[in-house]
Amino acid sequence: MTTAMGAALRRIQLGNALSAFGNGFTVPYLYVYVAKVRDLGASTAGVVLAMLAVAALVVLPLTGRAIDRRGPLPVAIVGTVSAAVGALGIGLSATEPLVIASAAALGAGIAVIQPALATMIVWCSTTLTRSRAFATQFFLNNLGLGVGGLVGGLLVDASHASSFVRLFAIEAVMFLVLGAAVATVRLPKAPKVEDAVPSEERAKGAWRAMFADRRMVWLCVLGFVLFFACYGQFESGLAAYATEVTRIPPSSLGIALAANTAAIVAAQFVVLKLVERRRRSRVMALVGLIWTVAWLAAGLSGLVHGAQAIATTLLISTYALFGIGESMLSPTVAPLVADLAPASLIGQYNSAFALVKQLALAIGPAVGALMVGHGMYAAYIGMLVICAAGITVLSLWLGRMLRPGQDNPHRAVAAVPAARVPVEAEAVACGA
Repeated sequence: MTTAMGAALRRIQLGNALSAFGNGFTVPYLYVYVAKVRDLGASTAGVVLAMLAVAALVVLPLTGRAIDRRGPLPVAIVGTVSAAVGALGIGLSATEPLVIASAAALGAGIAVIQPALATMIVWCSTTLTRSRAFATQFFLNNLGLGVGGLVGGLLVDASHASSFVRLFAIEAVMFLVLGAAVATVRLPKAPKVEDAVPSEERAKGAWRAMFADRRMVWLCVLGFVLFFACYGQFESGLAAYATEVTRIPPSSLGIALAANTAAIVAAQFVVLKLVERRRRSRVMALVGLIWTVAWLAAGLSGLVHGAQAIATTLLISTYALFGIGESMLSPTVAPLVADLAPASLIGQYNSAFALVKQLALAIGPAVGALMVGHGMYAAYIGMLVICAAGITVLSLWLGRMLRPGQDNPHRAVAAVPAARVPVEAEAVACGA
């Protein structure tokens, strides 16, 4: 990846990995910290968790416009400062209003960072190297979250609030490290590949233009189903089903989550080699089939009564299969969003897709928890099997709309006369 990733892209990836490492320190403990350690109660903890999502939903519709007008770099820096203030504020807050306000700052900051970094990666990559760049980002994110969670577990002590303050302070510092890393990046002032850097004059009616792009609208629908059927169930419906129906102990649920991360870390670059030269729509369709098997395994784990070892293995396999699917999506979906976007609307497209993801992450847990909480176990599994199968159908239909260069950039470039290939293949997107 020496030509694909210049010094600037490496800084972005390193800063992103460190911020994920810091975020991993606090993600597993936020509810316990607010409800038990600060003694603010379960309802306040629920409001804090909801505020993270609400703040993201508020700022994301405005983020794309800011990125396309001001550029992704200043927007990313503002996001890192907001996230750092929010993380430190949660650690120091002992009252309900302060902890909720801090959660809003943290949620808004993280939401702004995501599309800003995605746009920077687009600017710092070519059509051919974009899949590898996004796969690397996803790999480092998961590795950082996993390692951060493990280290945080060694440092935390539920009987001492100061240990949690230390975790949130570390998270705040890591966000500032990300801000410092991107602040040193020198983005190209002139487009090098496919007019990747927007001109100063931004197209009018950005939302209207995006909604008129039926390929992007279809991808957003597909994205909602993807995130609803996977990430939207991890910490709510699937976790509740695992403990109440499969009846696995909390320690085994931790192993299942670890299996998901391990599958991603172990498979990411192996999967990348297998999928990056294939049609993106077919790769996403295959993910739907894999996740259909995953949800069937989850459903079967609740039916194997009297064979707890088999039930637990099936449930852990569900999480591992999700990880395999995620590793296939990381070099596929985000690059496709970038390749669909006009040059002046890259930030808008990235922010819109991030908004779709946030909506799915807000609705998915509520639906999952409600259905499992009311004993609708068969309906819950059935709904998600249908969603997973729907991913395959939606992906294949999207493939019929995409141009060859959008569905398979490598094949499209191979069809270009040889004299034109080196311009694309050897371009170094960002300087040091």
